[in-house]
Amino acid sequence: MKALVLTGPGTIEIKDIPKPEIKSGHALVRMKGVALNRRDDWIREGKYPRIKYGVTLGSDGAGVVESVFDEIHKPWEGQEVVINPNMGWGSDPEVQSNDYTILGMPVDGTFAEYLLVNVDRLHHKPFHLDFLQAATLPLGGLTAYRALFRRGGLKPGQNVLISGFGGGVAQFAFLFAQAAGANVYITSGSDEKIEKALKMGAKGAFNYKKQSNYEDLWKTKGGFDLIVDSAGGDQLNSYIKLLRPHGRIVFYGATNGLPNKVDLYRMFWNQLTLQGTTMGNDSEFNEMLSFVSKHKIRPVVDSIRPFSKIGDSFRDITMPNKVGKIVIQVS
Repeated sequence: MKALVLTGPGTIEIKDIPKPEIKSGHALVRMKGVALNRRDDWIREGKYPRIKYGVTLGSDGAGVVESVFDEIHKPWEGQEVVINPNMGWGSDPEVQSNDYTILGMPVDGTFAEYLLVNVDRLHHKPFHLDFLQAATLPLGGLTAYRALFRRGGLKPGQNVLISGFGGGVAQFAFLFAQAAGANVYITSGSDEKIEKALKMGAKGAFNYKKQSNYEDLWKTKGGFDLIVDSAGGDQLNSYIKLLRPHGRIVFYGATNGLPNKVDLYRMFWNQLTLQGTTMGNDSEFNEMLSFVSKHKIRPVVDSIRPFSKIGDSFRDITMPNKVGKIVIQVS
């Protein structure tokens, strides 16, 4: 079978590798669609722990269960599924265990024609989505769901600001917050993305490359109950100024690095919370899929490409004007 393999430092190749042999407790899934994440490119660049060469990359994917080993699991055969990429979260729903990892490194992932995975990682695909749409859900959808609801405590009618609209997690946070009845605003450095967000129902938008501060956003929107951020850096203090009393900043990345300082005075006086988050537990994965099904949410797909172009597509993961996920059709 064909698979995208990390073959060396900075090197990925589509290779012919043996089809996995089924074993007890596992299912063999014929992959139909997979989706790219920043994590995949960070692994390629060596910016991730526990990197091993010869591993098939990929964490997002959907497909059809071709076979199972154990008789008790036979009802899964032929089922259309989404893969939960969590591995070893542990017993504490609030935080992952020290053994926690994600499909695609250091264990083989979804970027292949077939995936051998524990049966308990299988979840029924939402009926209203095709395989390519469903393939986008696992990492981005789970991270956004936890950020908004467990960590952000989102309630209907609240004002929510999503930074960096266009990225995988950000677009899911946008869609989920809208579905939950929040007033959703976004930031972006692209007028094209801002226009897209407004057409999708954003209450307002802010181009951080054209405006040096957030005064107008603060004055016109009246402050935010929740800000979901992926970048960190010195903009953190601007966000602190935008929060209503008892507001929260939930962040799931720090691509802009560390802030030079943090406005602790405003934080303690206004009873603010700065909360980190990453991925989510298995129960939240179930909840996320149920939420998507209940609200008939359709992920934003930037483009669909053949498996032969998967390696070339890595350079487009951070395209300035990309909105949504890059999806690869496997079969």
